[in-house]
Amino acid sequence: MRRVRFVALGDSLTEGVGDPVGDGWRGWAALLAAGLAEEPAEFTNLAVSGAQTLDVAGRQLPAGLALRPDVVSVVVGVNDTLRRTFDVGAVAARLDTVYAAFTAQGALLLTACLPDPGTMLGLPGALARPLGRRQRAVNAVVHALSDRYGAVHLHACEGDWTTDRAMWSADRLHPGERGHRQLARRFHALLAERGAATGPAPSPDAGSPAPTRSASLWWLATAGTGWVARRCADLLPQLLTLAADELRHRARGTSARLDLRTSAAVSAALTALSATEPGAGHFTAP
Repeated sequence: MRRVRFVALGDSLTEGVGDPVGDGWRGWAALLAAGLAEEPAEFTNLAVSGAQTLDVAGRQLPAGLALRPDVVSVVVGVNDTLRRTFDVGAVAARLDTVYAAFTAQGALLLTACLPDPGTMLGLPGALARPLGRRQRAVNAVVHALSDRYGAVHLHACEGDWTTDRAMWSADRLHPGERGHRQLARRFHALLAERGAATGPAPSPDAGSPAPTRSASLWWLATAGTGWVARRCADLLPQLLTLAADELRHRARGTSARLDLRTSAAVSAALTALSATEPGAGHFTAP
């Protein structure tokens, strides 16, 4: 019998950023691949740092389908929230396309919802809240579509691990080795419950020390500034407008309207998918 074939799609999180090995990255997906069966899986990592849902649907999807995986992970969306062009409807449509294509091939789909970058970076509240609202919208879409396609879904957007500095790399946006190991172990546990992981669970023991607080602060003061500038270059003017709007609503006590607006956008996005292909079928928005 051939080995289990595992393909990973996504952005820097799945690429393995934060978990260095030699001259490259390893990451949670590679750690998980070793325990999917008694023999390590045939693993291909198509994830690319900075990828958005558009990149996954347009570039990574065709390459992934050609490999005909038994298990496929699709973890993406944070970079979409950091762009001026963010549109939860477009994100939902792209993810639906990707999920449908792989499940139609018979692949077992792995998905995850993620913490919002504003909170992880420690941005001021008026800046962090709009980003958090966008990430919650993406997470709501991922939750709904994961149910729709029977995915193995990991709730990684909350919990103690998000505030445990030992779990995160110096940039505070990517897990460190311990964080990647925890993601791999949690996915392995979910897969084992389904009988889809029969190999050993990844070890929780890290081979490298967790970054110190001073290292994190140094990253934010040096490389972090450039990272934020590159990721948010086209978003910054809009983010300032969103922050001003946030402050106005808080002053008036009407912040709930912003949450309701986001919820309505998510519902509209999911409702639209119920009448479109591919694989829309009879899907009821939550």
